[in-house]
Amino acid sequence: MTPRGMLCTSNGSTILLDPKTASDGINFVSHAHIDHLPSSGGGTLLASKYTARLASHRGRDFGNHTEDIKDCTLYDTGHIFGSRGILFGDTFYTGDICTRDRGFLQGARIPKCKTLITECTFGLPEFVFPPIHQIRLQVDELISTMYSRGIPVVLMGYELGKAQTISQMFSHWEPLYYHDSVKVINDMHREWNVPLKPALGHTEAQRQGLLDKKPWVMIAPKMSAKSPFILKMKKYGAITVSFSGWANSNRFPYTNGSDYSIQLSDHCDFNELTEMVEASGAENIYTIHGFVSEFADHLKNLGFNAKPLMVMTS
Repeated sequence: MTPRGMLCTSNGSTILLDPKTASDGINFVSHAHIDHLPSSGGGTLLASKYTARLASHRGRDFGNHTEDIKDCTLYDTGHIFGSRGILFGDTFYTGDICTRDRGFLQGARIPKCKTLITECTFGLPEFVFPPIHQIRLQVDELISTMYSRGIPVVLMGYELGKAQTISQMFSHWEPLYYHDSVKVINDMHREWNVPLKPALGHTEAQRQGLLDKKPWVMIAPKMSAKSPFILKMKKYGAITVSFSGWANSNRFPYTNGSDYSIQLSDHCDFNELTEMVEASGAENIYTIHGFVSEFADHLKNLGFNAKPLMVMTS
């Protein structure tokens, strides 16, 4: 570990993995969430073309970008559209990963490797997520109840990733609107042939007076109940539903003030992480991002050679 990020060396070559600041060499960027994008720096940025486009949209310079570097293979990690892990020599780095199918996002199938570097955001036994069909049924019943009362519903998830998942999951509801920022990213996905329903953004829907014609469903980014947008939607009588892997946790309460919280994540849950490690066949496992010590201890109890990696701060 270095202050910039993880430095991986194999056969005389080095790659920085999800660096905070890019180096003059090769920098692997797993996906376009802000916490995984380098804030500055030079060198070559290795990432999917979708990550490069999304990163540029989010204000990060991906000018010197490539998808192909000798002795490196990128694998779809199922976290968000365009997310990738990297096989570098006999080492595989997951970035953020989800092995569960979620609509247009197919669950990750990672390669066999000798060394595995894996995230463990939900690396505690309490995090076991419900199946997608159960989530859809639960939310459909909630929306149906609200519609019977003429009440609009705002469904909230991360602007990039979860918002697209819930856009597809609940596209059968009419009328459907998108927060303007979600609409921009959904339209980008549609350019890439992702089957997301076209819909008006909230500004245009409001301009046309359509939000006065209740009920409706709107897909919006995750935000506080005190945000100006949510306060405005509350004037229409809307209820808010947030989606997060933290939703049902007692020890780590998910408190953004939404009316309802649904447990849906773009990461592996505890059991899926364990199954992914077992499937990799790795002899050495390093845990990062999350409950690194707890998950490493769990793996050691299963007989794996596992160690936590801690990010250096200076």
